[in-house]
Amino acid sequence: MIMELVPVPNLPIIKPGDDLAELLVGALRPLQPGPGDILVVTSKIVSKAEGRFVNLRDITPSAEATTLADHTQKDPRLVELILRESKSVSRSAPTVLITEHKLGFVSANAAIDHSNTSTDPDIVLLMPRDPDASARQLYNHVMRALGLPIPIVIADSHGRPHRMGTVGVAVGLAGMPGVEDWRGRADLFGFKLQHTEIGLADMVASAATLALGQAAEGIPAVLVRGVTFVPRDGTAAEIVRPAHMNLFK
Repeated sequence: MIMELVPVPNLPIIKPGDDLAELLVGALRPLQPGPGDILVVTSKIVSKAEGRFVNLRDITPSAEATTLADHTQKDPRLVELILRESKSVSRSAPTVLITEHKLGFVSANAAIDHSNTSTDPDIVLLMPRDPDASARQLYNHVMRALGLPIPIVIADSHGRPHRMGTVGVAVGLAGMPGVEDWRGRADLFGFKLQHTEIGLADMVASAATLALGQAAEGIPAVLVRGVTFVPRDGTAAEIVRPAHMNLFK
């Protein structure tokens, strides 16, 4: 199997209110997408289209945020926003604030982003309000326009426990499994897999992130070709490990 990462060209800088789905359709047409292709888009362009910008000058820190800001050496206005976007604080230390986001995943700073957002240092960008719903809307629009069910993965960059560096993960999903169950499949020697579940959507997001980049690449969408999987309509929510199975508390 040969896998291919194809950057989606000619997408403008996305602004609030832009019809992101239609912009993606127009950029996809010259690539002639086919069966089995997967479209990976950054959470950032989805958030921008949905107007998820916040001006920190409009944020008044609470006493809790001020105390936590002193401990983490962060802007108390940003800490207040992080707390608003989070269920709980997982870890805090100087320059570090890791929280459980309201969407269920654990990340630094509730995945609130400064990079590639604005020339104004006080403007930050929140995650999409409901990334799975956003992925579903993109999936439905692209399928109607192109007559082809192209799975949509909304990707963001997250760190991992006990590992250095960020990787791309799926935070929104439509048209493909988030997790694929391989239990019962035979290995090369005929032994049945007992515990193997594949983080399929995260793997696709991480592969696409090699082409999406992190800085000034200007590539917010990638067409991933050559991935094989058993068709199933999943969500990114199914990837989040339930609290009772969390071994890192």
